[in-house]
Amino acid sequence: MRQQDIENLVLWYQKNKRDLPWRHTKDAYKIWISEIMLQQTRVEAVKRYYEVFLKSLPTVYDLAQVSDDELLKLWEGLGYYSRARNLKKCACELVRSYQGVLPDDEKELLSLPGIGEYTAGAILSIAYLKPVPAIDGNVMRVLSRVYEDERDMLNSQVRKEYSEILRKFIKKYPPDDFTQSFIELGAVVCVPNGTPLCEECPLKRCCKAHRHHKEFLYPVKSAKKPRKIISKTVFVFEYCGRYSILKKEEGLLSGTYEFPNVDEKMCQDDVKKYLAQQGCSFSKIVFLGEFKHIFSHLEWHMNAYVISLQKPFKDYLYVGLEEIKMNYSIPSAFQKILEKI
Repeated sequence: MRQQDIENLVLWYQKNKRDLPWRHTKDAYKIWISEIMLQQTRVEAVKRYYEVFLKSLPTVYDLAQVSDDELLKLWEGLGYYSRARNLKKCACELVRSYQGVLPDDEKELLSLPGIGEYTAGAILSIAYLKPVPAIDGNVMRVLSRVYEDERDMLNSQVRKEYSEILRKFIKKYPPDDFTQSFIELGAVVCVPNGTPLCEECPLKRCCKAHRHHKEFLYPVKSAKKPRKIISKTVFVFEYCGRYSILKKEEGLLSGTYEFPNVDEKMCQDDVKKYLAQQGCSFSKIVFLGEFKHIFSHLEWHMNAYVISLQKPFKDYLYVGLEEIKMNYSIPSAFQKILEKI
């Protein structure tokens, strides 16, 4: 990859870039929010959340002061809720130590909660126009094909070497356009699924994988471990038209609200026996159906039941459906159950 190739890429980006809301600002706070949202989430999904989030929390100070419940409600449906919790932790540190401003120093950014090398590079190059590259999965895929690199793309040494290569080039171009040109190329041309649009690619002349017709062989990734399957029974307790939820205090999805559940898949007879053992007084059990939710590392296979109570069972919150939808963050794993009630 030569300087002329990079110049072709940057010119291609300037001419063809998508019109995305976070590309209309140099506000480091807004760019930071967009980059965290975009991690492991499709652009089209993020666009819907970005404007609403910033309208509700327009500054670092607003983010630092927001309640956890309100924050996670704004994040509801984006998944990977630790991202939202780290946003608030970081905002609190920015208010405490940086007068509410994201630092323009790479080392200081990397010391903040939830900010890794990619996010730091994106903030520095896009918001502050600093010559620091940002390497995400899109960039790794582009470079692995350009260099026909047979090494595992998840290897940190490979990422480090690519970072060193890009640091040499980025000094010669507008850092914001440089960073976003690689990301854009990987998102819309050198795509991860389906056929890459090589004839439209500004790097096709220097791409070894394209030259040898081996685009589909790259990037090379180590085989993922199969997802762990967890069976669950979900209990939706109903009392006087209100439904039971509880706050998850730790572990996966902590801070969000869920329906009571156990890690065991029960048939209706098993549910009756279980509830009787728990001292639950109920008049009716309705099977809602089977549900599945896929996380990156595991799957939940769930049977869900609505149980009509004769008196409240345990110290759950009992709230109306509209109140749940308006005020409580229900993760995607339970959204289909909520819709079915």
